[in-house]
Amino acid sequence: MAKQRLSQEKKWYVIHTYSGYEDAVARNLKQRIESLGMEDKIFNVVVPKEKKIKIKNGKRKITEEKIYPGYVIVEMIVSDDSWYVVRNTPNVTGFVGAGTTPIPVSLQEIDNLKKRMGVEEPKFKIDVKINEAIKITDGPFKDLDGKISEVDEERGKVKVLINMFGRDTPVELDSLQIKKI
Repeated sequence: MAKQRLSQEKKWYVIHTYSGYEDAVARNLKQRIESLGMEDKIFNVVVPKEKKIKIKNGKRKITEEKIYPGYVIVEMIVSDDSWYVVRNTPNVTGFVGAGTTPIPVSLQEIDNLKKRMGVEEPKFKIDVKINEAIKITDGPFKDLDGKISEVDEERGKVKVLINMFGRDTPVELDSLQIKKI
């Protein structure tokens, strides 16, 4: 790294990792910080994750998903030795920045990320309206077309009218089992 004036204040930086190794990088980096006595220069290592609602085997399940796969954020004071410790952690491919100079992330972005990560219960995102045409993507009525008759934001459910035996039949579905046509 070029001997330039480095910032002596702690800021958040983004490091790029091999995809799928984010948690391992965070764990290794924390061990290296401790064993090399870098607690006064590297303060926080975070893999940004958020909770999402998925359907698996017909059941609703809350999963944790990485917000930025392949990236880990680190709060640190960049100096030659702290840069070296992070850069030489296994599976780290480098800092996000111009050339070899890491560029700090704005506090505004970090605050937004923390808000996104801090949500305990994920919200349902139902982007359909009443009378809108949809296709059912999961469950016993898979591949049938229908029309939205009710939307229950609280429970994440929708009532869909599907044409069975020549008449509209209401069916309650999870909002994750449908998509707009």
